[in-house]
Amino acid sequence: MEGVGGDAASAVAPLAKLRNDFTRMFQYYLDRSTPHMVQRWLGTLAVAAIYMLRVYYVQGFYIVSYGLGIYILNLLIGFLSPKIDPELEVLDGASLPTKGSDEFRPFVRRLPEFKFWYSITKAFCVAFLMTFFSVFDVPVFWPILLCYWVVLFVLTMKRQIMHMIKYRYVPFSIGKQRYTGKKSATSKGRIVD
Repeated sequence: MEGVGGDAASAVAPLAKLRNDFTRMFQYYLDRSTPHMVQRWLGTLAVAAIYMLRVYYVQGFYIVSYGLGIYILNLLIGFLSPKIDPELEVLDGASLPTKGSDEFRPFVRRLPEFKFWYSITKAFCVAFLMTFFSVFDVPVFWPILLCYWVVLFVLTMKRQIMHMIKYRYVPFSIGKQRYTGKKSATSKGRIVD
């Protein structure tokens, strides 16, 4: 009897090693992609375009697309929201700085950009795979789903923008001053002793 159990364990060991090696390699390339934000998002746009072409080509899977849209909307709210909710801070007595003399606290997202990108990319890949199984092709009248999603998007974004205005935070760094430190005089063409 021990020989049978030993054979099963020896057969599982290479599979576990293969899975561990794949996981390590995947994490290695994922870590290497971190600083390349534009390339990552271009890749995600390519995956999204492939998904949209697949849905257009098969003329179905609208419920999967609707679920994908709701999931992406949820991720977007997390991306645009601060990690510490100002409404809860106001209740605790602390609040965001409103005067120049107040303590500066940078905007920290509830969902960081990398996790936002990774989650959206995974969602498109999973939705693409779902389009190969007819069980997910539920017959629906897609214009109603589209209208409902647009209304949900508008109402959610309105609420988020009102929250941003009320607590005076901007989740983007476009137009904000960046501090890069002192530049050496040699970079300006002068040599300093």
